[in-house]
Amino acid sequence: MAKKDMSNAQFRPNDYVVYPAHGVGRILSIEEQEVAGTRLELFVISFEKDKMTLRVPTAKATATGMRSLASPDIVERALATLKGRAKVKRAMWSRRAQEYEQKINSGDLISIAEVVRDLHRAEDQPEQSYSERQLYEAALERLTREVAAVEELDEGDAAARVETVLTAKAA
Repeated sequence: MAKKDMSNAQFRPNDYVVYPAHGVGRILSIEEQEVAGTRLELFVISFEKDKMTLRVPTAKATATGMRSLASPDIVERALATLKGRAKVKRAMWSRRAQEYEQKINSGDLISIAEVVRDLHRAEDQPEQSYSERQLYEAALERLTREVAAVEELDEGDAAARVETVLTAKAA
């Protein structure tokens, strides 16, 4: 397992990246490994919060949807999305849940913000179902982690920032 320095790669060690199915992670290193008789160059990505390490072939990184953190203006657009009116379709919950899951796993910050907006409940609104709360919390966590990484905030401060936008909308 030889470690390499890829100075010409799009992603470098210590960069934060977004992997669609897992959210924000940090590239620990770029290494070569032999897999099934083939030498592969891999990004080693750590997802600290989930205590998980992922190895992604460098040649397939963009094909898997791995991307750099959103720009500050995309973060602002995502936060502005939270201020909008919830758009809840009249479809059955199972269908809507699938669509929300797809948006969360797309890795697109605006889509994730739409899920947070649509599933957010103000204090005076009825309780969420278990599956609704799970999807809401997953989307909120992804959004909060990326806001924290882009704005170089502590996750708690980022969560407070997102919560402020959500409660201001409700008022």
